[in-house]
Amino acid sequence: MAEGRREQPPHPLLSLPPASKRPCLRPAPRGPGPGPGHGSGLPSSRYRSPESLLDCAAKAVAEKWAFERVEERFERIPEPVQRRIVYWSFPRNEKEICMYSSFQCRVAGEEGPSAATGGTGGTGSGSTTAGGGGGSTGTTATVGAAGAAVTGDGLPFRRGIRLLETGCVESVLQVGFHLSGTVTEPATSSEPEVTHKVAISFDRCKITSVTCGCGNRDIFYCAHVVALSLYRIRKPEQVKLRLPISETLFQMNRDQLQKLVQYLITAHHTEVLPTAQKLADEILSSNSEINQVHGAPDPTAGASIDDDNCWHLDEDQVREQVKQFLSQGGYYGSGKQLNSMFAKVREMLRMRDSNGARMLTLITEQFMADPRLSLWRQQGTGMTDKCRQLWDELGALWVCVVLNPHCKSEEKSGWLKQLKKWGDLDVCPLEDGNYGSELPNITNALPQSNLAQDSPTRPRRSVFSRAVEACDLHWQDSHLQRIISSDHYMSPSYQREGESLLFNPQGLPLCLDHVPTACARVDALRSHGYSREALRLAVAIINTLRLQQQRQMDIYKHQKKELLQRGVTSTTNLEGWVGHPLDPIGCLFNTLTETCRMDDDNSMDTGGDPRPPVYHHVPVWGSPDGGESYLTLALEVALMGMGQQRIMPEGLYAQDKVCRNEEQIVAKLQELELGDLLVQTLRKQAIQLLEAGPFSGLGEVIHRESVPMHTFAKYLFSALLPHDADLAYKLALRAMRLPVLESSTGSGDVGHPHHGISIVPSRYPRWFTLGHLESQQCELASTMLTAAKGDMLRLRTVLEAIQKNIHSSSLIFKLAQDAFKIATPADNPPDITLLNVALELGLQVMRMTLSTLNWRRREMVRWLVTCATEVGLRALVSILQSWYTLFTPTEATSIVAATVMSHNTILRLSLDYPQREELASCARTLALQCAMKDPQNCALSALTLCEKDHIAFETAYQIVIDAASTGMTYSQLFTIARYMEHRGYPLRSFKLASLAMTHLNLAYNQDTHSAINDVLWACALSHSLGKNELAAIIPLVVKSVHCATVLSDILRRCTMTAPGLAGIPGRRNSGKLMSTDKAPLRQLLDATISAYINTTHSRLTHISPRHYGEFIEFLSKARETFLLAQDGHIQFAQFIDNLKQIYKGKKKLMMLVRERFG
Repeated sequence: MAEGRREQPPHPLLSLPPASKRPCLRPAPRGPGPGPGHGSGLPSSRYRSPESLLDCAAKAVAEKWAFERVEERFERIPEPVQRRIVYWSFPRNEKEICMYSSFQCRVAGEEGPSAATGGTGGTGSGSTTAGGGGGSTGTTATVGAAGAAVTGDGLPFRRGIRLLETGCVESVLQVGFHLSGTVTEPATSSEPEVTHKVAISFDRCKITSVTCGCGNRDIFYCAHVVALSLYRIRKPEQVKLRLPISETLFQMNRDQLQKLVQYLITAHHTEVLPTAQKLADEILSSNSEINQVHGAPDPTAGASIDDDNCWHLDEDQVREQVKQFLSQGGYYGSGKQLNSMFAKVREMLRMRDSNGARMLTLITEQFMADPRLSLWRQQGTGMTDKCRQLWDELGALWVCVVLNPHCKSEEKSGWLKQLKKWGDLDVCPLEDGNYGSELPNITNALPQSNLAQDSPTRPRRSVFSRAVEACDLHWQDSHLQRIISSDHYMSPSYQREGESLLFNPQGLPLCLDHVPTACARVDALRSHGYSREALRLAVAIINTLRLQQQRQMDIYKHQKKELLQRGVTSTTNLEGWVGHPLDPIGCLFNTLTETCRMDDDNSMDTGGDPRPPVYHHVPVWGSPDGGESYLTLALEVALMGMGQQRIMPEGLYAQDKVCRNEEQIVAKLQELELGDLLVQTLRKQAIQLLEAGPFSGLGEVIHRESVPMHTFAKYLFSALLPHDADLAYKLALRAMRLPVLESSTGSGDVGHPHHGISIVPSRYPRWFTLGHLESQQCELASTMLTAAKGDMLRLRTVLEAIQKNIHSSSLIFKLAQDAFKIATPADNPPDITLLNVALELGLQVMRMTLSTLNWRRREMVRWLVTCATEVGLRALVSILQSWYTLFTPTEATSIVAATVMSHNTILRLSLDYPQREELASCARTLALQCAMKDPQNCALSALTLCEKDHIAFETAYQIVIDAASTGMTYSQLFTIARYMEHRGYPLRSFKLASLAMTHLNLAYNQDTHSAINDVLWACALSHSLGKNELAAIIPLVVKSVHCATVLSDILRRCTMTAPGLAGIPGRRNSGKLMSTDKAPLRQLLDATISAYINTTHSRLTHISPRHYGEFIEFLSKARETFLLAQDGHIQFAQFIDNLKQIYKGKKKLMMLVRERFG
């Protein structure tokens, strides 16, 4: 597939002993002739000349062969050849240094698929975005051929560039496969200048170990290692180059060797003297272990044949950082950091770096060791959404890893064993969230699963199950190999007639895999750097989907009549592609659009909001249709996938994932600038979705539990509206349906017979996202209403769709408010057609909530009156006349009629006298009807509304009188009585007060009752009217009130002034005070004295010493009342004597009584 170094498969996960331990048996003899010397470097970029044959060969050997193999293969290696091999063995690409010193990097000018389209690229040439489809939001670094621009100055890579460019790298020396130098950190305001010694070992163009005096402990290389590495890449001619130290030692005689050792010990005696003496002792001992080995190690001589050739990765730091991020539980940006680590894994995979799988293994081990897993399992609680998404990404990455087309079988076996081990642990999260095996199997696994599809339950499926199943996939199929290896693979023209499994009628190859499986292959190819191959397979998948769609449409045409008559359908798709664990649609869309993306490679990302991507059309390689581009294919496959009819999956997480994935795809679609080609694709696919029958979620009939299309349709409507309004409305109106809330059950629900269908959402605990889906339905309707402003026909059609399909009163009310707001702009006249729609929606809300509880009901009623006022007089008259279908009697009188009759409404409508009278007449009629229906709550409002019409007022009053004896409470009657007095009807007020008294019962101990003020007011009213009225009400008072203090208060007030002071016309008042010895006050006095006696005995039954003082004061008030009678003092004395006799056991209390009353 790919050429050169990238064709090598990844290496085992566990690294072998480092190269520095390889014994150097015997250096190769020097060859004749002068070598290139240390000053030899890369050809000048300005004056390029062809590379010599020696350099070409040395580059290939340095990249592919361990130096030990070179030594073993050739008995004699000339020194110039050794020098060039050593020279070319250091990494040559800054992109690789950046990958190990910062999060996700993107190389400016890097050859990607789009460049290859122009004829300059080769197979597997990399990608514009090295992070692939990881969906990570990590920091991005951009590296150029001669310079680099990196997001964030704090990143090691950016800091390393700054150190290099400011001349902080010195004393650079390359000895064999070992590079050393010093890097000086400039002084700052808080830190002095510090110089660090840096050492780097490398092998076959990979850095295999690093050491720096700064003591950095991180996943990434420190800035000093970066600075030294970039110095070697950018300024190789300034680096002193020496052969491995063993080669130099071989050229020395005994005296020179002794001098070298002694000078070395002298220069570093404190560090090396003990070691030197120990080694000398062992060498002088013939039986020592060191003398049993032929040769001696050379840390500068490169790697041995058995050494693992991979980049240096600090495994301990990877484990530590993942553990730290997980312990933060999603706070402090840890989720973002973990996503960045996932993106780094994808980047490594794309570079075909074996550390990708190695790093993913380390991450997974820490995920599995997360103590929260067992805690969640014990408590039966689910993990957070953010954590759940991280696990999903982990599972998807393993699918990519095991589907590496060039991995070794032993590697795949090792991964499979490890994945099964993780998946078998009890704490391993399940694929569908927190549910597991008790749910029916509605999501197919990959086809390699040997489970029966009709099994009522499925086995436990972990997040690694897809990766385990993917281990059974291979790349040896000849048809698949031809698809991914050629742009021009087609069937011969003479074979294109009739059905074919391998090619469509146009001769283009088809993909035989299950769609999510095929897309997983695409993601794997793309993730491992085979971008062009991924594109070829993606095109084959789309051709397959097109053919399937066409066949589905042909089948539907023959069944259309029957399906339309039944009105239901069963879904033809066994699993949904949107929200699928493998994200097939997102994978295809990203693969295709990545080819067409135009990046501003010279721009410096300052860390602000990322700019939206810019795309251009790139023709499809090998396509017979010259007008087809990867961008049109991306749009087409996204529309096909989003429009697929699919059953709502089981479980909260799976349903939430469907919604989230749908929104992610729509967000990507909105980034596309719709030119003529894309609009043409959009229209074509929209029409096919409308006509596709059961294949499409926008077909004429769908399954009752089909996932709604509201979010998707909203995008389609907005995109199509400027180009084809009729198609936009047709599609959006059809998508408005939400059949799961319809009231009738059809025969199409064979898949879930245990789920009853009801209009009440609470009957659907299985549809956890129902609230979100209904809000999306509302958003779609609102979008259509806004677009249809001023078009009466379209508004009426949208209104009918809303009334038919939206079942939530709150959402319809929101739509009504939105329509009202749009119809009444602040600086323009109102749109009467849209206002009428708002009113219609408001009326529907009133009808829906009339008999149900809704905490916003009062707000809804007030809003409707406001809306009707804006529409005009006829609307107000209409709601007043049909109030009983819209409002309760209380709402109709206290809110609706009162607001309609207010002065502000009259002014707002600028009504003339006849119009005002018409409105008032309707309001009075409403008031009387409401008073008849609910006199308790509407009588007062009815009287108020009818004040200006004598006949209506009399009618309302009579309604109150008729209802007083049966349905009205004393408080309601007292309120109306006070109103009558206020309006100047004292006799009517007295009558109502008398009726209220018949409903009242005030016990002896209710001296703080809320009705006391009303009783006092009623008595005062009767007293002011005259002796006859007072005589009439006192018997009612005596019968209803048994509280002594209240009775005494009434008695005292009646004796203070003469009755009849109200001055009723036609009556003559004597002006004399009334006596308590005569009627009617005598009856009141007797009742008061009797109440005091009864209350006294009641209080003495359970009196406590702390209430003695209060009781004595009560007796004092009683004495005042007794003294109003002629023989009151005698009665009171007898009363006290009786108390002393009856309660003589309460000695202390009786002593207090004697002290006060004798």
